[in-house]
Amino acid sequence: MIRRNSIRNLIDEIGPVDQAGIEERVAKYTTRSIKKSSKLFGLRLATSMVDLTTLEGKDTPEKVASLCQKALRPHNTPDIPQVAAVCIYPAMVRHAAKHVKGTPVRIASVATAFPSGQAPLKTRLAEVRQAVADGADEIDMVINRSAFLTGQFCLVQDEISAFRDACGDSTLKVILETSELETYDHIRAASFLAMRMLRPGDFIKTSTGKTSSNATLGNNQVMLEAIRDHFLATGTEIAMKPAGGIRSAKQALQFLIAVKETLGDAWLNNRRYRFGASALLNDLLRQLETQRTGTYQAPWSFTEDSSGY
Repeated sequence: MIRRNSIRNLIDEIGPVDQAGIEERVAKYTTRSIKKSSKLFGLRLATSMVDLTTLEGKDTPEKVASLCQKALRPHNTPDIPQVAAVCIYPAMVRHAAKHVKGTPVRIASVATAFPSGQAPLKTRLAEVRQAVADGADEIDMVINRSAFLTGQFCLVQDEISAFRDACGDSTLKVILETSELETYDHIRAASFLAMRMLRPGDFIKTSTGKTSSNATLGNNQVMLEAIRDHFLATGTEIAMKPAGGIRSAKQALQFLIAVKETLGDAWLNNRRYRFGASALLNDLLRQLETQRTGTYQAPWSFTEDSSGY
């Protein structure tokens, strides 16, 4: 009963989610027709928003070096932008720093016992501090889902606050793991709990990419509307990162339509919106080449990334 009453009180405070309304709205995003010049703009913008990711147990310094090179020069066409960041495990941060430190490409590191978050707090904090010391510009942390679902909201927020402080000047991205939060109401509630502890420019993020269900237009929309409502109430600009399962340029453009129609042009940049992805970049490059040459490109024309994030 503690869990139900605690979450119910929070939902009553911030307002519930109209699930049918969310589903109806996001369904309309998939029917938008984007003309050639707007499509080209959207493809380039989405490319600049990618956190190019590898999160495998078999990651090596050599694989990270290759990832960094692709991040810096995604394709040999000069007008294709660099990606926003490379996203890697903490042990790989110092290797990435050799290649991208001092460039516009940032180093994002998953930390806090990613993806489960099931480690003692002092261990998770130590991991954050080490990643920052090694050169991480951004830290992607996972919330304590067990604490959230049992109504221990102060614990959730205290941990986020501790990780924020451990980041120093580095950006913090708070992963909600939406598939484990069960409902849109819970996703909205967790978004507000996190945002209240964040600084302008910090992120909330859908997923680790390590569960069966990751970023969807639905959970993305719930979080965008939470960001909008939090901004209107406080003036604090929180950024957003959907992650996991976004593999096609078509999907990415639908997500950008959601951003434009919910938050406006001020969020259409990689300081306020990112895609956590690996396979997505190649499809964006294919579509950009198609727009440039008029010929659809074969998948093998681009380097493969096997991380599957």
